[in-house]
Amino acid sequence: MKHKYLVLIFILLISIVGCSQTEENHESHKDEPLGDIREESSIDELPSFLDSKPDEMVTIYKAAAAHEDLLKNIPCYCGCADSVGHKDSYDCFVHERKEKTIVWDDHGTKCGVCMEIAATSILEYQNGKSITEIRNLIDETYKEGYAEPTPTPLPKL
Repeated sequence: MKHKYLVLIFILLISIVGCSQTEENHESHKDEPLGDIREESSIDELPSFLDSKPDEMVTIYKAAAAHEDLLKNIPCYCGCADSVGHKDSYDCFVHERKEKTIVWDDHGTKCGVCMEIAATSILEYQNGKSITEIRNLIDETYKEGYAEPTPTPLPKL
């Protein structure tokens, strides 16, 4: 059931959110002003910037926060390394995880590439693929027509 729900979310997300699939649009993140919205809350509380967002987006944010070990090993291909200094896909959703709080980042709410990469990675992980297999899938999928990836180190074997 969980698998079907994530697939539905992924399909809906692609149709609701994001950048088109052209390199020109992905490169445009470089021109966005610095200053994604960041909001700190308890670990169990979502940021207020998600209040008016689609349920699918909220679900991806929850899942991203719960999959730090995975998404810290997955690059983002939207140009956020240059525009806002992100180092991996996790940074598009969470700026910092503290002991009892999370500093959320709204960057993911503005870009379908970020959402697609996170949703695909989490879905594949739940289907039993290793982090290395998922990393290879993401790198292969986004190697052409997208911005340069974040400087995410390869997963440790």
